[in-house]
Amino acid sequence: MSYDFSKLTNRFDSYSMKWDVAPQVLPMWVADMDFETAPEIVEALHNRVNHKIFGYNIVPDEFFESIQHWWKKRHHFLIEKEWMMFCTGVVPAISSIVRKLTTVGENILIQAPVYNIFYNSILNNGRHVLSSDLIYDGHEYTIDFEDLEKKLALPQTTMMILCNPHNPIGKIWSQETLKRIGDLCARHHVLVVSDEIHCDIIAPGREYIPFANVSKTNLNNSITCIAPTKAFNLAGLQSACIVVENEVIRQKVNRGINTDEVAEPNSFAITAAMSAFNYGEKWLDELNIYIQNNKQIACQYIEENLPMLHVVYSEATYLLWIDCSKVTDDSVELVEAIKKKTGLYLSDGYEYGENGKAFVRMNVACPQMRLMDGLKRLREGVIDYQQNMK
Repeated sequence: MSYDFSKLTNRFDSYSMKWDVAPQVLPMWVADMDFETAPEIVEALHNRVNHKIFGYNIVPDEFFESIQHWWKKRHHFLIEKEWMMFCTGVVPAISSIVRKLTTVGENILIQAPVYNIFYNSILNNGRHVLSSDLIYDGHEYTIDFEDLEKKLALPQTTMMILCNPHNPIGKIWSQETLKRIGDLCARHHVLVVSDEIHCDIIAPGREYIPFANVSKTNLNNSITCIAPTKAFNLAGLQSACIVVENEVIRQKVNRGINTDEVAEPNSFAITAAMSAFNYGEKWLDELNIYIQNNKQIACQYIEENLPMLHVVYSEATYLLWIDCSKVTDDSVELVEAIKKKTGLYLSDGYEYGENGKAFVRMNVACPQMRLMDGLKRLREGVIDYQQNMK
């Protein structure tokens, strides 16, 4: 490899949310990688810092052109410049969209288990969470389309937040599935907001499909949120893009993000995003190979040392969704016990919905030495938990 993903960078005392923990704790919870970002991005940021003036910033055409080029080349989706709007993040975008395009008391549909912050964006704005739960057969997840249509047809359901690829299960939705979702939402006048922030963390040889690129129906009845932040570990630089082809919807979104003051970049957001999309492809390709290898190491270790657990097969993200139902149906208690015993800090599945309560989520985007440390702690913690439950 041309890039070193095995480097153990010390993240303590760096004001990191993930690493704001006691020295003995190993955080493998939040979706934040322990890899230094691409050196091409670092160089561009150094050049920006060396300018030594950090006033107000514009969003140049080059920002949108870098996104156009990336999505056309890697994802076969031609995004017109006029469809795009800068936003400080995908979560601020979703919260603003919820406020601007739905009314207090309406239903917003999700597919649990799903990214926990979706719940915040809905509930904090006075809307109702309506989940069409994914079906889990003990090995993988599928959509209950009968339940989905029933809930989309409710008059109070006006928006669906889609996670594509899906966090936490790591599933890449197929073209057929995305078309079926899009057709159902259009039939029942439900606007789709597609969170595609994880779309570039994909297993080698696999491709994600942009929701809006599936059909004219999907394109005209959707809002897509994209960003370089997950793929290039740039979350702290607050850079994202909202894509809306429908002019009427786009005008409302634009008014919303400007009213909410989340449409202006900081002094590093544009530089980081442009350098990622223009110069970061080779780094990302090698990163995906390293992450896939980490996933395989983790799955093999768990299969051999913790056969009572099952890692749900995933094609995207750097997150493991681990079925602990043969150990407990209370993941909140389990992760607390593991942390107390070993210092390993995981996410409990209950955060992602009621049907995630027997799961834990583990972030494996870290050097392999750190990964092995985490896996050994997981083994120690689970075995100790089982013994104490007897």
